[in-house]
Amino acid sequence: MERVVLLRSLSCSTACMRFLSLKPRSSWKTASTPLTQQLLISPRNRGLPLACGSRMRWVSTSRYAFQHKRGFSVSPQAIATPSKQASSGIDGSHDIAHELGFEKVSEQLIEECKSKAILYKHKKTGAEVISVVNDDENKVFGIVFRTPPKDSTGIPHILEHSVLCGSRKYPLKEPFVELLKGSLHTFLNAFTYPDRTCYPVASTNTKDFYNLVDVYLDAVFFPKCIEDYQTFQQEGWHYELNNPEEEISLKGVVFNEMKGVYSQPDNIMGRISQQVMFPDNTYGVDSGGDPKVIPKLTFEEFKEFHRKYYHPSNSKIWFYGDDDPNERLRTISVYLDQFDASSAPYESKVVPQKLFPKPVKVVEKYPAGDTGDLKKKHMVSLNWLLSEEPLDLETELALGFLDHLMLGTPASPLRKTLLESGLGDALIGGGIEDELLQPQFSVGLKGVAEEDVRKVEDLIIQTLEELANKGFDVEAIEASMNTIEFSLRENNTGSFPRGLSLMLRSIGKWIYDMDPFEPLKYEKPLNDLKARIAEEGSKAVFSPLIQKFILDNPHRVTIEMQPDTEKASRDEADEKESLEKVKASMTEEDLAELARATQELRLKQETPDPPEVLKCVPSLSLHDIPKHPIHVPIEIGEINGVKVLQHELFTNDVLYAEVVFDMCLVKQELLPLIPLFCQSLLEMGTKDMDFVQLNQLIGRKTGGISIYPFTSSIRGKVEPCSRIIVRAKSMAARVDDLFNLVNTVLQDVQFTDQQRFKQFVCQSKARMESRLRGSGHGIAAARMDAKLNTAGWIAEQMGGISYLQFLETLEKQVDQDWSAISCSLEDIRRSLLSRKGCLINLTADGKNLSNSEKHVSKFLDLLPATSSLETTSWKAQLYLGNEALVIPTQVNYVGKAGNLYDTGYQLNGSTYVISMYIGNTWLWDRVRVSGGAYGGFCDFDTHSGVFSYLSYRDPNLLKTLDIYDGTANFLRELELDEDTLTKAIIGTIGDVDGYQLPDAKGYSSMLRYLLGITEEERQKRHEEILSTSLKDFHDFADVVDVVKHKGVVVAVASEDDVTAANEERPGFFQVKKVL
Repeated sequence: MERVVLLRSLSCSTACMRFLSLKPRSSWKTASTPLTQQLLISPRNRGLPLACGSRMRWVSTSRYAFQHKRGFSVSPQAIATPSKQASSGIDGSHDIAHELGFEKVSEQLIEECKSKAILYKHKKTGAEVISVVNDDENKVFGIVFRTPPKDSTGIPHILEHSVLCGSRKYPLKEPFVELLKGSLHTFLNAFTYPDRTCYPVASTNTKDFYNLVDVYLDAVFFPKCIEDYQTFQQEGWHYELNNPEEEISLKGVVFNEMKGVYSQPDNIMGRISQQVMFPDNTYGVDSGGDPKVIPKLTFEEFKEFHRKYYHPSNSKIWFYGDDDPNERLRTISVYLDQFDASSAPYESKVVPQKLFPKPVKVVEKYPAGDTGDLKKKHMVSLNWLLSEEPLDLETELALGFLDHLMLGTPASPLRKTLLESGLGDALIGGGIEDELLQPQFSVGLKGVAEEDVRKVEDLIIQTLEELANKGFDVEAIEASMNTIEFSLRENNTGSFPRGLSLMLRSIGKWIYDMDPFEPLKYEKPLNDLKARIAEEGSKAVFSPLIQKFILDNPHRVTIEMQPDTEKASRDEADEKESLEKVKASMTEEDLAELARATQELRLKQETPDPPEVLKCVPSLSLHDIPKHPIHVPIEIGEINGVKVLQHELFTNDVLYAEVVFDMCLVKQELLPLIPLFCQSLLEMGTKDMDFVQLNQLIGRKTGGISIYPFTSSIRGKVEPCSRIIVRAKSMAARVDDLFNLVNTVLQDVQFTDQQRFKQFVCQSKARMESRLRGSGHGIAAARMDAKLNTAGWIAEQMGGISYLQFLETLEKQVDQDWSAISCSLEDIRRSLLSRKGCLINLTADGKNLSNSEKHVSKFLDLLPATSSLETTSWKAQLYLGNEALVIPTQVNYVGKAGNLYDTGYQLNGSTYVISMYIGNTWLWDRVRVSGGAYGGFCDFDTHSGVFSYLSYRDPNLLKTLDIYDGTANFLRELELDEDTLTKAIIGTIGDVDGYQLPDAKGYSSMLRYLLGITEEERQKRHEEILSTSLKDFHDFADVVDVVKHKGVVVAVASEDDVTAANEERPGFFQVKKVL
């Protein structure tokens, strides 16, 4: 299930990034957590709803390390040292381990993460367990099975979904969802890789943590799904027929999820590249499932796959954190002791792919819309399989540095050359990928003209040859080294648990029976590499790698993707024809039986579990919940007349700074230029430095600078909060450099490079088109907001369909009237830069906060005191009508929204509980489980009052809208026992006031300040959540009915589905073809 993967698309570590980052590659991994958790992951549901309320909008142009291709930076250190409790637990653990049936294989002190790590082997089954002990309160557990598929029926993916649908000990429909409702988890997910399946959980609450562990262990070893054909149908695939007179359709959560994946050109490219590169082993098929092949999977094959691979002998088990290490072994021994050893570890081994004797080229089609110049919508990528055998650590690390040098920043030569060539709009390919058994390298361009495909291939080879011959300059090496070392020291995993980033890094070796500790111990190989570069020179280190692994390597696969406007409709027609044949082959009795089975499945899906069954899922009580929200220290002061917020927190000697400017002086017509203005500040040069030199200077002196707009409504106010936020970070010793560089970026960058700006426009347009296909729910949400409030309109101008239309016009204007655009960028700068309306936010320890004040003062002195421009009033909204945004897709994204404050509703903390409950029950059951969509969820923006429903990868359109409209009746008829209500409250507290790292705490506190949310209000909402009653649910029914009667609908959908909807309800949608 692709949830972080939306999360992005989660894939982890690669080359030196194995030490540094968690990297998304949607073509590889699907991840399964509830969409309410992950599709909407943002600061608002990781610490801000109580804090700030709900949806806020920002468009990021980031120069932070590795973010161009990895969703967020992850580094390895756990900053804390082993706790006394944890250490005392280890002293007698070896005797206890022996008594519990484990033998100690090795024990190591991992200095890089301040942890003691022990590798155990379960004597009876051979299951391997790593127990990492330290002082991190965010405890992590994971169990991983090697699960290589033999075909593209998606069996590992469907099984990953299905095992979480009830088990021997927890025999309800979906204990997974019950954990969502009533847990304080900081992570709850599952991932399907091409060759393994991972089940990780995390929590800061020890009782909650072991509840999660027990549910997951029972789920993977004793799932109901292997005896329940209906679960296989629901999560995998099934024929659906409501009555014998209708047409048969194909449904299934994974089936529809993968139809969405196969509607996205970038995903299709990634999958084809992998399959062509690995024709002879398990990577040559799609573990996620090809929608054309999924219906070939039988229930017997499904059961056998579980029997074969979901066995302790084939498992790797991981624990991390400050809990009792002996309790870990006690917990898992209860499960492992029920099994004997099996042959699974031998049967699941991945066979290496032999290198090709000569290059291969493949040409494929992808579904494209009929707008724009199709001849300029080709995609081309070059892919190399680097080695038949796993690489040694030093080579792996050097390749990772090489990857960052070539592609890691806008100034990196391979990336820069490709984008400046004018041969394509945006970069594709993941660079070095070492997550599988054998490492690969991929790079290419999309938005390529038909006649330029060969030129792209030649340019990539030519540029690599030049880099091999000339090497990299000293500044680039220094910038790359500092960036990587900063990331290691900072150890910022965002909302991702540190222990899980370590687990995924370790499993990249461990799953292939190699040393699991090697990827965690980066210090020596890093120092060795630095010493080698210093002694031999960087050219002697990196040029042979380019030559050996890429230029002289015959295992090169070139993939060309050609746009095909008929492919989407052809695929739909093929599916329809296939289903017609299926129906024609059935007797009247067969059809009657299928209709009966369809109704039986739907009845099961829509019938709630009885209360006595629900009680078997372990949960916390309200006594386990803090009575106060998490407190973040804040000191509000002034420097040079500018408000300064300071948050004294331990940050491992890093200073985090935000410089915030008010957008109120920016002219309305210039708002769509804001994202490109932000990118230009970071990726154009100054009078004294070109952009490469500036980019390298930022890499050498800081941990990164990013600039983006932020927009939100403010509850009770007409005018929205609209700001430009400059985020920057550095080691404390380089704060002076940090603020000097922020000043340089803001004041000295010149908007004179016409061709570079045109690249930005093309890249942005390509990103928006990709978002439409892959994140249509986000586009629909932005469009609805734009119809309902000013803040939504502003955000949509900078990141929605209006922005895409602006970019299409701007692309031509750059050539026709560059001087006017350059002047507009200067106008924006003049509108923003002044001390009036500026805000500084600092997060660090007390000493570093004090030391930074003189640097802040110097920075502020350089800003203009005020602006001569007048405040602009933005009072605009889009037309308040239903819209269908038509794209070539096999699935839909359906939204409906309305403003609850228009009814006179006054915010109460119970709304958080109710909206989360609606998403986890009514919408989950009806839109996802019964309707077959990958997800259905709702969101309440407490700043604007907009309550919205959204679906993701949805086979339906009007049916989903009918479910949304049934929400009020669901609430009116709802009966909740005390246990269910308590779980809903606990789950909400965990969601809205969750675990955050120090930089996120300081940033969240700043947003609360900007939006006028006081600590008193936070406490009030917290108490209202804890005191939520069934009456609150019933009362909210009348409130939410406003969405049914006065709401606006936006759907990102296929042309066929929109046409059918308008035939069923004439004039329902205003249709706009956008791709």
